[in-house]
Amino acid sequence: MPLTSPIITPVVVLVAWSMVMWLWMYVTRLPAMKAANMQPDPQAPRGEQMSTLPARVRWKADNYNHLMEQPTAFYAVALSLALLGQGDGINLALAWAYVGIRVVHSLLQALINKIELRFVLFTLSSLALVGLAANALWAVL
Repeated sequence: MPLTSPIITPVVVLVAWSMVMWLWMYVTRLPAMKAANMQPDPQAPRGEQMSTLPARVRWKADNYNHLMEQPTAFYAVALSLALLGQGDGINLALAWAYVGIRVVHSLLQALINKIELRFVLFTLSSLALVGLAANALWAVL
């Protein structure tokens, strides 16, 4: 029987959500690039061309990039907790809280991009991640 842990589910859900944001980014970016008659220029400094696209288009890409940053620590700690046999209870609740808050953060950033609200959500998700990291550290010590 394969090793399984309940905390794997929120890990997979966040990966799947990241792919939703990836798709949303391109579904909005490619038509905007076409409408702007933009030709990708490999000589342009990174981000220069994309910065000319409308903000509502850029927000999706910004969020996708955010999903490639701090969530990498979430994946590492959640998978560590799974391997340590600590992927249930409070750790599972914290993992779901992290994922849920990150999804809400994505929607907020992609649709209205209210920075003050995003900051609150980022802080709350970070606190959930701190809890997971602390519990993982406690489990290995």
